[in-house]
Amino acid sequence: MSSDLVIVYHRQPYEEVEEGGKTVLKENKSPNGIVPTLKSFFGEAEHGAWVAWKLADDPSNPDFEERIEIDDAYGTYSVSRLPLTAGEVREFYHVTSKEAFWPILHSFKERYNYDPVDWANFRTVNWKFAEAAAKEAAEGALVWVHDYNLWLVPGYLRSMRPDLKIAFFHHTPFPAADMFNVLPWRKEIVASLLACDDVGFHIPRYAANFVSVARSLFDVDVTERVKVPENWISEGTALTERTYPSIIRHQDRDVAISVTPVGVDTAFIDERTRSEDAEEQAARIRDEMGDGKLIVSVGRTDYTKGGIEQLGSFERLLEEHPELHGKVRLMHVSVSANRGMTAYESIQNEIEQTAGRINGRFGTLEWQPVALISRAIPFAQLVAYYKAADVAWITPLADGMNLVCKEFCAARTDGDGVLVLSEFAGAAVELGEALIANPFSNRSMDRTILEALEMPGIERKRRMASLRKAVEESNVRNWAPGFLDTSRELIYAAE
Repeated sequence: MSSDLVIVYHRQPYEEVEEGGKTVLKENKSPNGIVPTLKSFFGEAEHGAWVAWKLADDPSNPDFEERIEIDDAYGTYSVSRLPLTAGEVREFYHVTSKEAFWPILHSFKERYNYDPVDWANFRTVNWKFAEAAAKEAAEGALVWVHDYNLWLVPGYLRSMRPDLKIAFFHHTPFPAADMFNVLPWRKEIVASLLACDDVGFHIPRYAANFVSVARSLFDVDVTERVKVPENWISEGTALTERTYPSIIRHQDRDVAISVTPVGVDTAFIDERTRSEDAEEQAARIRDEMGDGKLIVSVGRTDYTKGGIEQLGSFERLLEEHPELHGKVRLMHVSVSANRGMTAYESIQNEIEQTAGRINGRFGTLEWQPVALISRAIPFAQLVAYYKAADVAWITPLADGMNLVCKEFCAARTDGDGVLVLSEFAGAAVELGEALIANPFSNRSMDRTILEALEMPGIERKRRMASLRKAVEESNVRNWAPGFLDTSRELIYAAE
């Protein structure tokens, strides 16, 4: 059965688990990851399909199931699975995407390395995704492609199926032209994105940067520009824009540029936070802390997340304020997302060494200032820590959005707590009532975390009320209809 909505994403829409010698498909553990968010769109479609890759020892094996039907809480939909070898995955994802694209997208030019890139392999894998999407899509269907490792899919798909409506959503930052144009394949990438009907971003700055890049490479006209909503203009953040281009024209085609910040499932988090189990866990944590204060920091092990800089700030805080010894603890969760990659292993090693040094310098038998956790914490347990914490310290050096800070605010059903947020996280555009920090400045980091620990209750609650309202306004259930409305407008206009 062909589909009127096809979602193209590199990951499968479930987790494969071995049980009793058999592979079982399970729902994704996190409610706020991109996979559950995207699957929620299938409720809007008559029939949906998902295109992803699956590791295969022998892609030509006739027993490999390339297409399966799924029936879960999100409905019934098809999954087209592309058999890729370990070598293809390594070249496509770990080398090209993570060593060449990722540093540039996050403006870490010094970490960029394109020497080992096998561009022919990247093209081949993207072509396979496009072929699978073309095969799944009904006449005039909407195909929604996700993220930078599938940059070439829209261009290939347009050549195969000119009848389709093609949308692309970018989940990372999109840098300015002087950074993006370091990539030697820039024209091929941007030409592919200009084949879309809609190119989407989290915040206006990334949309503006993309259009600037496109205009540096091709004859592109901005035909419509819109004002940024007042609630997205925060004077204290580096990523604020006043307007952004919403429609551009290239080769007699209009391309819509949409801005839709992804959010979290606030209703789900609220339910989990108010559960008896979460209440009991949070109470236990508070009892253990006594009159001490708990700071939580949750992120992946990645040089973009600012974990090392944050630990350095905490060390300076303890050096300069001995009165805080025994009175404050930092729970630093740093989960490895890319095992086996040298860049991430070195970051993890440095985080562990810094945390060990802090505990060695300041810790006692009764008090260890840093609790370093290098594994994923189950969400039901995590919300209890959010609820019990005095401060959430989320200070990435660069981040497309960051959902952890939104999870924290949604979990604060008591209306208390302080969010310290990097001005270089996309979420800072929406969450202006957070304490905004510049993670590249020791003074800013040190001053802001101390301010958070000392903030009076009235001020904490005033800020948190505003933050919770902002998170609710951009919750994931609002994000989906917003994008689909944009897509429907495109489809109806073309009919």
